[in-house]
Amino acid sequence: MSERRLKKRFLELLERDKEFRHAVAGLLGLGEVLQRLDKNEKQLVKLRRDLRRGFKLYEEELAKLREDMKEGFKRHDEEIARIWEELAKLREDMREGFRRHEEEMARLREDMKEGFRRHEEEMARLREDMKEGFALLERRVSALGARWGLMSEAAFREGLRSIVEREFGFRVSRWVRFDERGVVYGYPSQVEIDVAVHDERIILVEIKSNVRASDVYTFKRKAELYEELEGRKPSRLVLVTPYAEEEAVEAAKHLGVEICTEV
Repeated sequence: MSERRLKKRFLELLERDKEFRHAVAGLLGLGEVLQRLDKNEKQLVKLRRDLRRGFKLYEEELAKLREDMKEGFKRHDEEIARIWEELAKLREDMREGFRRHEEEMARLREDMKEGFRRHEEEMARLREDMKEGFALLERRVSALGARWGLMSEAAFREGLRSIVEREFGFRVSRWVRFDERGVVYGYPSQVEIDVAVHDERIILVEIKSNVRASDVYTFKRKAELYEELEGRKPSRLVLVTPYAEEEAVEAAKHLGVEICTEV
């Protein structure tokens, strides 16, 4: 056999025959190396198996992670959709709120216009009432001025007393007493009153430029003092004046006092 064929045969045995390969390796001092290589090969096989198992677990974990991510994205999309829905509802609520606000403002403007209109009407009526009141006051003042002229209370009283004597035929005298117990004014004071005598009847007369309710009460107390001190009851109590307030007229009705304004 030629050397070339022998080498070829030797290499084939080394490749096919493990024992031959180990024997040759042992002869060459490579037995231990081959054993280590075999051990490493086993470890590599195990490593491959572990890697395959790890890759499988990794792929399973990746698949699970993908599912979790899909589920998470789904929930996220649903949450985003819900938020958009809530935002749309909020926009509608805001539009409705603004609409109601505008309607309320419109009603408020109408109410204010109506209120201002009523206020202007009330002010117009008040102006008319004031004009009427001032006109009435002016007429009364003018009437007093035309009838009596501008004069003092004392001059007015004296002038009017002379008219009462002339027109009604009364004899008027001045009655003056000191009220020790304060019957009239609530404290001791001098009290004066006009006494008119007509056909033996005693008529007490108070002459004033204008009469208020308090004047009526005071006149009534003067009449009570006169009756107490003189022992004679007046037949009539007469207040003569060109102007008497409504409250004075009402008080006179209750106290039996006559108010005479047609002088």
